[in-house]
Amino acid sequence: MTPMQYTTDMRWFVARTGYGRELRVRDRLAALGVEYFIPTGTRKNYRGKETEHALIPNFVFIRATKKQACDLKVSCGLPVNYIFDYATHTMMTVRDSQLEDFRKVLAASIEEGGLIDTEVRLGDRVRVTEGPLTGVEGYVVEIQGKFYLVVELCLNIFAKARIPRAWLELV
Repeated sequence: MTPMQYTTDMRWFVARTGYGRELRVRDRLAALGVEYFIPTGTRKNYRGKETEHALIPNFVFIRATKKQACDLKVSCGLPVNYIFDYATHTMMTVRDSQLEDFRKVLAASIEEGGLIDTEVRLGDRVRVTEGPLTGVEGYVVEIQGKFYLVVELCLNIFAKARIPRAWLELV
């Protein structure tokens, strides 16, 4: 099968939308019954009112077949542009497991704790063995004297979670 053929398997496609349009795109996708992922958070505006915003500006992850993804843009007029992967000469996709790991890390609590530190160094590739992130793989980084597990998505989107080193094993 060549990369440009339409396939019938569901994939997570990476798309960009205009600044501040992520939530409107989310509402359109929900109305169409299409699975999507847009990580959101809340923050207070200048009046003290909490508002929802996208944590990754301009990015939308859409789960569909290639034909459905193209139809969303062309037929339904969804205001997105799919990211092109120049290595494979097709629309960029993300593996299910990779997106699931990313979701878990974004949802992790930094209050989780352990008792014993495992000997890991900065930059080591590790797997989480306990807690809510069990099975997630990523890299160890240090930010302001604290250790974090970092997972990447699309080579330029990162999520971090503070994980006790006791819960990590080298991969």
